[in-house]
Amino acid sequence: MNPRAQVLITAAELAELIDAGGPLTLLDVRWRLDEPDGRAAYLQGHLPGAVYVSLEEELSDHTIAGRGRHPLPSGRALQAATRRWGIRQDGLVVVYDDWSRAGSARAWWVLTAAGLASVRILDGGLSAWRSSAGSLEAGPVNVQPGNVTVLHDDLYAGSRPTLTAQQAGAGSITLLDARAQERFRGDVEPVDPIAGHIPGATNVPSTAVLAEDGTFLGDGALARLLADRGVDRGASVGAYCGSGVTATVVVAALAATGREAALFPGSWSEWSSDPNRPVGRGSE
Repeated sequence: MNPRAQVLITAAELAELIDAGGPLTLLDVRWRLDEPDGRAAYLQGHLPGAVYVSLEEELSDHTIAGRGRHPLPSGRALQAATRRWGIRQDGLVVVYDDWSRAGSARAWWVLTAAGLASVRILDGGLSAWRSSAGSLEAGPVNVQPGNVTVLHDDLYAGSRPTLTAQQAGAGSITLLDARAQERFRGDVEPVDPIAGHIPGATNVPSTAVLAEDGTFLGDGALARLLADRGVDRGASVGAYCGSGVTATVVVAALAATGREAALFPGSWSEWSSDPNRPVGRGSE
């Protein structure tokens, strides 16, 4: 299968699947940095049959200390959540959001790291669905409990590669910082107490791997973007951001071209919590 088709699904393809009536679970993962709870927006209008997923409460475990602002959930907690969402062992899962693919990419990463193979991101998100004249429905959705089995309890050592803080700072891989340029340079830091970046990292904002319509860049455009930033095509790559959310957009973009990248889940929020770690500032 084409690598892009293993990560993404278009609005037209999704509409065909819904019409066909096969085993399908739709997850609405609306989240943004300035509005982390997307439930109200979900209730106002969502894809037919979609279940709301809270990135803060269900795709993170805030009881874990020392691993950044959005620690990964345990497989045990995630399995209970996936069954609440109605995910079936033999079914396809499609995740979507309404803001720069952050929520859907996080869900895609967490679910595939847990061992679920059939997970796709709606390319272009909610706006792509609306542009294709897809219908919306309001209010909550009740689904039959699912039966999916999560394969990994520790997602830090699950089906997708991750980096520790020590590995992220070792200089042995090409490390991509997915935050906005001004945060990377250290000009501003709206969330974490220290501004700057991990020394040696290259800035590739998560929004840069998306086209103007919010769809993921194609192979050629992404290759040019990385080449322009000096990222060698054969290099081992890792990604981080503020707290491990928007970096998954970059990981997904690379996966859609057949290239695997490791995620530093704790990202800058974990790195900057230790005053002994070095801080880079400026353009590079």
